Amino acid sequence: MAEKRKASPHPKEGTAEKKSANDFPIVGIGGSAGGLEAFAAFFSVMPADSGIAFVVIPHLDPGHKSMMTDLLGRHTRMKVEEAEDGVMVTPNHVYIIPPNKDMAIYHGALHLTTFLEPRGLRMPIDFFCRSLAEDRGENAICIILSGTGTDGSLGISAVHGAGGMSMAQDPTEAKYDGMPRSAIETGFVDYVIPVEKMPSQLIAYMKQSLPQRARRILSMREKGTASLQKIFMTLRTKTGHDFSGYKPSTMHRRIERRMSLHEITNIDDYARYLQTNTEEARVLLKELLIGVTSFFREPEAFEALKQTLLELLGKKSDGYQVRVWVPGCASGEEAYSLAITLSECIDELGKDLKVQIFGTDIDEEAINRARAGFYPDNISLDISAERLQRFFVKERGGLRIKKTVREMVIFAVQNLIKDPPFTKLDLISCRNLMIYLSSNLQGRIFPLFAYSLKPKGFLFLGSSESIGGFSDLFSTADKKWKIYERKETDLAPQAVAFTGLPWAHEAGTGYIPRTGGTQRGTIAGAAEKMILESVTPPCVVANDRGDIVYIHGRTGKYLEPAQGEPGMNIFTMAREGLRPELNAGFMSASKGKAVSYRGLKVKQNGHFQLVNMTVSPVHDPEIMQGLTLVVFEDGKETRRRHTAKGEETPGASHQGFEQELEHTRETLRATVEEMQATNEELKSSNEELQSTNEELQSTNEELETSKEELQSVNEELITVNGELESKIEDLSRAENDMKNLLDSTHMGTIFLDNSLRVKRFTSDATRVVNLIEADIGRPIGHIVTNLDYEDLLKDAQMVLDTFIYEEKEVHTKDGAWFLMRILPYRTVEKTIEGVVITFTEIDKLKKAAHELEEAHAENVALEAARGLADAIVDTVKEPLIVLGEELNVVTANRSFLSMFQTTAEEIKEKSVFDIGTGQWDVPRLKKLLQNLLPTDTRIEGFEVAYKFPDHTRKELLLDARRIVQKGFHSPMILVAIREKG
Repeated sequence: MAEKRKASPHPKEGTAEKKSANDFPIVGIGGSAGGLEAFAAFFSVMPADSGIAFVVIPHLDPGHKSMMTDLLGRHTRMKVEEAEDGVMVTPNHVYIIPPNKDMAIYHGALHLTTFLEPRGLRMPIDFFCRSLAEDRGENAICIILSGTGTDGSLGISAVHGAGGMSMAQDPTEAKYDGMPRSAIETGFVDYVIPVEKMPSQLIAYMKQSLPQRARRILSMREKGTASLQKIFMTLRTKTGHDFSGYKPSTMHRRIERRMSLHEITNIDDYARYLQTNTEEARVLLKELLIGVTSFFREPEAFEALKQTLLELLGKKSDGYQVRVWVPGCASGEEAYSLAITLSECIDELGKDLKVQIFGTDIDEEAINRARAGFYPDNISLDISAERLQRFFVKERGGLRIKKTVREMVIFAVQNLIKDPPFTKLDLISCRNLMIYLSSNLQGRIFPLFAYSLKPKGFLFLGSSESIGGFSDLFSTADKKWKIYERKETDLAPQAVAFTGLPWAHEAGTGYIPRTGGTQRGTIAGAAEKMILESVTPPCVVANDRGDIVYIHGRTGKYLEPAQGEPGMNIFTMAREGLRPELNAGFMSASKGKAVSYRGLKVKQNGHFQLVNMTVSPVHDPEIMQGLTLVVFEDGKETRRRHTAKGEETPGASHQGFEQELEHTRETLRATVEEMQATNEELKSSNEELQSTNEELQSTNEELETSKEELQSVNEELITVNGELESKIEDLSRAENDMKNLLDSTHMGTIFLDNSLRVKRFTSDATRVVNLIEADIGRPIGHIVTNLDYEDLLKDAQMVLDTFIYEEKEVHTKDGAWFLMRILPYRTVEKTIEGVVITFTEIDKLKKAAHELEEAHAENVALEAARGLADAIVDTVKEPLIVLGEELNVVTANRSFLSMFQTTAEEIKEKSVFDIGTGQWDVPRLKKLLQNLLPTDTRIEGFEVAYKFPDHTRKELLLDARRIVQKGFHSPMILVAIREKG
């Protein structure tokens, strides 16, 4: 079995809760089989800025590294991280429980514990959500998604009890509906909806409910008295229960919660809604009952009670019946916890004591569940493995309380405020009920408890409760765990402030001690004892097996100890002449009929005594059912009459018949003894069968335990399988992406392992190396390449040894060029598992580079020729100017610049017609120059009159011709200028 974990005590609504500015909703969201898909669907539509924190609790394989963080991180923009011990929970974050860990929350921080054993039945969702309910109260939210089993149902109950909100996935759409259905069956789920609708409902609840909660409660307190009275009246009319005696704070919070869920902001509107909706009245009743309980709630308190009970029972004699009452027992966990505790006490003391426990509650549905005694597997959170083995039987879907424990408890629907109480009790366990009741109502109930208890009986309350001002009725037995002892105060019947009894009085009058009660009580008791002894005939009370439980009067004339081991069975102790009638009488009593026998001849000390015997069933609801009362009375002897001649009367003539009757009786007696012997044999056989049955039952329990472990492993494997399926899909997509990427780059790639064997290759690699599919697994050195290169194997080994990549330009035998890169193959874990060889085709780049080199050499020559030409032009004394295709100035020599008194910068790229003051802008010259390039003609001796800046005027002659220079795309015009004459 896995390590047992005890969740923190359940939240109590009657205690004050500390709120801080950092309070925000925390959602515990759980699932097992099929949960991964549900988690992904939820977070895909959940906004990333909701102000809510999420704690995800899946059922994970303890020996497998979880991929849940990576998988869920793809479906939300919130930060998703695996929970660490002590990390503070912050809004808009998703925390995931690690494998093989249990997790709880305390003061807003997550705390992790490790399982002692790797396998076993675990309930991580219940464990976390119960701590969440206590830590966050009304800001706790529990969501149950797809999964098998019952994990989460206790967590839902705890969150409901704390005033939080809960959701469950619609079972019809869940991949596995076990966990959602189990949660819904608790009756505490607020919304049953598909996963895709949960985020919007959650946001609506947070925005519309939580911020307005305090305002609505304040409004109810200030002006809601009349509406509250209407709600009380409606509840009493529709359900028959009056809640006007409950604490106002409890009523306000529970009614506000229903208003929040229905998005009703005004209490008057809710009162009208309640009047018209019967189902809402039923749900509100269940809310107000707050049926949140568990086995051994606060284990230390039950351990303290056990010590008290050991002391109490140690003073009782064998056959004593211990009577216990559990008012407000809900679904029976507390009543059965007491039955288990009393069983352990009786076994430790080694006594033969009887136990009768009365469990009562006003919730009929809860009482029906208690009577069934069937609970989900997750009660293992609260019960030790030893107790589970001893007191429970494993059945399909849960655990059932054993018959020996079930027979100790009687469950009944009872209203503590109206119905009569149980009396003559040794213990009353009323835990966490008083915190919901007003002080006025408590003032009526505590005297009732005192009346119901025997003197020196005990009252067991919750850790947040006390007896208040009733210290004159109870003394403190254990201050810490609230165990009180009933004082030996003599109470009159009028003392009980209880409306259900005919002698009840008005509330608040308390109890009335009898004055002089000790003396009067002693006299009355002595008188009653004398009357009973003098008037009531001897009698015994026995159970249906004939075991005597009570003897009154002197019964020695009718019963005597039997031979053999001492016992108290009426059939074995009955004197001769009583047994046949006793058997018949008990059969009639078992059917509810009383029967009387007259004139039975009972053998006493060698003679026969006439006896009258009455056998009748006991009808008393406060006494164990199945008891029978046997009353003995001496019969009258009939005298024999004689005639005058000394002859017997006619009655004496029947002596022969009497002897025959006696013989018949003896025969019948022998038959009965034979039957009893047969019964003993059958009893022995039955005991053997019972022993065999117990062995089979033990084997069955072992098989059930194995089944539970297998089911837990199966859930974990389903979760792991879901993660792996998602991972495989990702890997498949990545592989497809990589294949398309490599194919689109037309890059030949070869993957080699640490032995330089081929692992895989791309189709483009076959242009360089002659690879086929059959070559996978072969050393690369055994495969022929098309390269005019001999060191491929050597370079690959060097890279593998040094982890330094190699890059070379290689070419194939047909002249195609490739850039070869050899790199180490590194895994995600940073380990080297071979090398990767890539071949990138660079044939076109090689040709382009060759052409560029040739062009560069030609440009160098052109530049040299141009430099030489420029030097020649510059040394010519005649003015020269070179014009471009658009008749713009390309260059001019120094003679030109000197003659026309300008600079190269002023005329560079300028139109020749814009030089100076426009003297060159001669229409005829312009036309000649424009026709010169296309027609390849010449201009010789063209006269131009030019006025210089110093006002001198010269006649110039122009010579022009087209020139074509290598390296230039278009021809140019060379113009030479000389003076006329």
